[in-house]
Amino acid sequence: MNTSPHTILIVEDDPDIRRLVGELLRQDAFQVEMAADAREMDMVLSRVHPDLVILDQMLPGEDGLAICRRLRARDTVPILMLTAKSDEIDRVLGLEMGADDYVVKPFGPRELLARVRALLRRASGPAAHAAPTRRYTFDRFLVDLDARSLATDDGEPVTLTTGEFDLLACLVQQPRRVLTRDQILDRIRGRTADPYDRTVDMLVSRLRKKLDVAAPGSNLVTTVRNNGYLFTAVVKPVG
Repeated sequence: MNTSPHTILIVEDDPDIRRLVGELLRQDAFQVEMAADAREMDMVLSRVHPDLVILDQMLPGEDGLAICRRLRARDTVPILMLTAKSDEIDRVLGLEMGADDYVVKPFGPRELLARVRALLRRASGPAAHAAPTRRYTFDRFLVDLDARSLATDDGEPVTLTTGEFDLLACLVQQPRRVLTRDQILDRIRGRTADPYDRTVDMLVSRLRKKLDVAAPGSNLVTTVRNNGYLFTAVVKPVG
């Protein structure tokens, strides 16, 4: 049973699904806010900052993908996308827009709760498999795993989503070692991982872009064909 007062915002136009998900979360002691579309969501966000957003992909008016992109541009709040489309391309689009995870409808209540809890743990707790030293320098960056923060060596913060930071934490703690997609996925998703999940590829692409914008030419995450990914930086603990 969840005992922390996390607030979950459900953005879903189907009233039955909205009600069922809300009841499920309340039974697990979450505080719940609801919205049927983008307009109602914005009204909720004007008075509440949720700890997680459950966002339907297919909404009237501004759809879930557009909302996800808009939210991600201004906030790092974890976003769990709900989609009735099981095709990989539809899930990939959600991840590219900045979603941290997705659940395909119809979904089981246990799966939904497990994914909600996992996202909240990743957003608020220490990175999994962390080494005793929690601050590291690499290339032109400083990362603090406890504070879940990344900055350039001149102090400029780099904003990462929950999933992007989890990926970076995994790579920083396994530098100069080839990690398969399955190994990375297991570290950042654990038991909720799907063996056919393409989340890692999307997260790597997004993380590469943000690192390159902050430190042009860094090229810190390389693809090892038919094997996985390699974090090429020399990582040094601080303190």
